[in-house]
Amino acid sequence: MRKEPFEQGDYVHVYARGHRKENIVRDARDRWHFLQTIYYFNNINSMANPFRELRELLKLNFNKRLAWPSTWPPQQPIVKILAFSLVENHYHLQLKEEKEGGVTTFMRRVNTSIAKYFNTKYKEEGRLFQGSFGARKVRNDEDLAYLSVYIQVKNILELYPGGLAAAKKNFNRAFQWAVEYPYGSLGDYAGTRNSPIIDKEVLGKIFPTKEGYLKFAKECFLGMNLKNKLGGLVFED
Repeated sequence: MRKEPFEQGDYVHVYARGHRKENIVRDARDRWHFLQTIYYFNNINSMANPFRELRELLKLNFNKRLAWPSTWPPQQPIVKILAFSLVENHYHLQLKEEKEGGVTTFMRRVNTSIAKYFNTKYKEEGRLFQGSFGARKVRNDEDLAYLSVYIQVKNILELYPGGLAAAKKNFNRAFQWAVEYPYGSLGDYAGTRNSPIIDKEVLGKIFPTKEGYLKFAKECFLGMNLKNKLGGLVFED
């Protein structure tokens, strides 16, 4: 998948898809592992396998909530995660590179962890992802706004019962369904969720209210082709 050159301070749309479009997650535990991975590997220093220690430190909360252990040094993110969506065979991330080489380092850690977990759990071999990852630099604030809808709303609503056609017929209900979807970040901007994964500073300035984001998302979803609007910023799922 094509990558564009980017540097510290750039905003980037990142995409990773399963090899031959096969699933990269199969159940809720796999999806939770994805959330754990993008949270715990977003740090300037990273252990090869933090999950063994996390199981001991968090105990019953290991599979229930994300928490940075008090015995660890404070988290120093190498990227800011503005938005994300995970579906069966791919995921999208909207990132800002905080440390030089942060996006590449982060994505290498994430995909390696997910692939190792998947192959161990399902006793499979070979690569899980189609290539490494795709990355395209976001040009301006307008693209940041439209891309957030593409990632958090459009991609999730493809899973809505009846698909995008049904979502368009009753957008408000479908939007609330997407807000409650636990493996996307929409709930952090348009609901009551406050995930430690997400940095809301950038999109929060563009959309200071939940109502404003709902209105913008509805206009985008019903009134335009987001892929055309975003041009080369999006990937073929």
